[in-house]
Amino acid sequence: MLSLTAGVAFASGGGEHVAEAKHWITTDTARVLNFVVLMSLLFFVLRKPVSNALSGRIDSIRDELDTLEKQKADAEKTLAEYETKIATLDSEVEVILGQYREQGETAKKRIFAEAELHAAKLEEQAKRNIDHEFKAARVDLKAEIMALALEKAEELIQEQITADDQDKLVDDYLNKVVA
Repeated sequence: MLSLTAGVAFASGGGEHVAEAKHWITTDTARVLNFVVLMSLLFFVLRKPVSNALSGRIDSIRDELDTLEKQKADAEKTLAEYETKIATLDSEVEVILGQYREQGETAKKRIFAEAELHAAKLEEQAKRNIDHEFKAARVDLKAEIMALALEKAEELIQEQITADDQDKLVDDYLNKVVA
């Protein structure tokens, strides 16, 4: 390294006279030696801290790579789980749809049963109403027939009754009231 530095310094001299080159050797040799000593001293003094810093950085990079590898493995595992879930999603959807269909059929049957029960109650109520209306109509019809029969009987009695029959009826009525 020393020879390389000296050669570079000598080559940068510009090609002047040999006397100046001799002058360069005497004045700059001390500088070059001081530089070499300083660099050697720095190398021995800073070798361990720089080495520790670099090895610490290497270790931290290695740890970070290990952490990233673990995260990658976890991510791949999670991806595989999600792919499995996605693959089974169709079957789960079919199961859920089947359950909803069963619930719908059950609800449909229950609604039909309730409707039939309600219809039977309505039919029974209608029959009772019809019977009640028939009974009421019979009573009204009997009352009307009785009224008409009474009118007809009254007309017949008025046409066929004589004054003697009328006197006899009054006497019978009075006897019943007095007795």
